[in-house]
Amino acid sequence: MPDDLYQRYQAAHRAHQAHIRTCARCTDAARCPGGQRAYELFVRLQDAYLARQREQRRR
Repeated sequence: MPDDLYQRYQAAHRAHQAHIRTCARCTDAARCPGGQRAYELFVRLQDAYLARQREQRRR
């Protein structure tokens, strides 16, 4: 069974990448409101996934 958190993290990454490819307002240094939301979702999910990976390695 695929890992749901991993799937959501990857989907958020793809959504963020798709947004920045098409948004003229987003740059490496600044993001439009939609780009900021997409980036923050990606970062939160990535952090949660990586934290869980670290925790599983400790066991």
